[in-house]
Amino acid sequence: MADIPTSRPSAFHVLTGIFALPKGARLGAGPAIAALVLAIIVMASVCAPLYVPHDPLSMDAMSRLKPPSGEFWLGTDPFGRDIFSRVMTGGRVSLLIGVGAAVVSVAIGLAIGLVAGFFRTADGIIMRIMDSLMAIPAILLAIALVALNGPSLGSVIIAITIPEVPRVVRLVRSVVLTAREEPYVEAAIALGSSMPKILIQHLLPNTLAPLIVQGTYICASAILIEAILSFLGAGVSTEIPTWGNIMAEGRTYFQLKPGLIFWPGILLSLCILCINLLGDTARDLLDPRMKKREG
Repeated sequence: MADIPTSRPSAFHVLTGIFALPKGARLGAGPAIAALVLAIIVMASVCAPLYVPHDPLSMDAMSRLKPPSGEFWLGTDPFGRDIFSRVMTGGRVSLLIGVGAAVVSVAIGLAIGLVAGFFRTADGIIMRIMDSLMAIPAILLAIALVALNGPSLGSVIIAITIPEVPRVVRLVRSVVLTAREEPYVEAAIALGSSMPKILIQHLLPNTLAPLIVQGTYICASAILIEAILSFLGAGVSTEIPTWGNIMAEGRTYFQLKPGLIFWPGILLSLCILCINLLGDTARDLLDPRMKKREG
């Protein structure tokens, strides 16, 4: 009789080999272009204070709504602020909110999902709470939370995170429900391994691949929700430049100066498109069934 495996590769080994391409598989031009465009947007936003020609918060009544020129590359807004400087600087906050919401959502959802999937007694209670949260529209819940806590960066991240956590919990729970019936988990239980060791060493590695994919979707969704909240006046403070805030301030002057909405909107759309495309590519690469077919 074959020996029953009692251990699984550590999370470190799973992470180091998780993006190994199946034999003969290629990324293709689309994902490569998406990765390049996203890298350019991220670097341009992060390094914005080093190269933007003007202070994004500096107002000049004499320079209101000026057209593009050598001094103001994309023109100015109704308060005389340089649009280029504000758009590039605003990307930092929007990307920070997207990444922050994705990391926090995945971390909280992973912990709750592991418990819900492994402990049958806690499963029913936890999932009913998650179902209740999912019954509330994400935008309405986010607006309510921001209204209660006030407009700030932390409030927006929390408001976006709470609706995303139930989706992560359901994903992790489904993986754990399947993995806990595997022989190596049953063997670990029979050998008297502690619950934390089973969860971290045997079950956690199984959730990493789907969580990476889910994290990309949450990041893109968080960036979009932040823009929606800011556009509705329920996002971060209007003093902080974000893509959503810039579009919200420019909607009144859209017919006179469409660039106020076009430039932040095009960067927002490109960023979300690239993240979603890379998420789809990661899903295809990390799908075990696809690897078996390619192998």
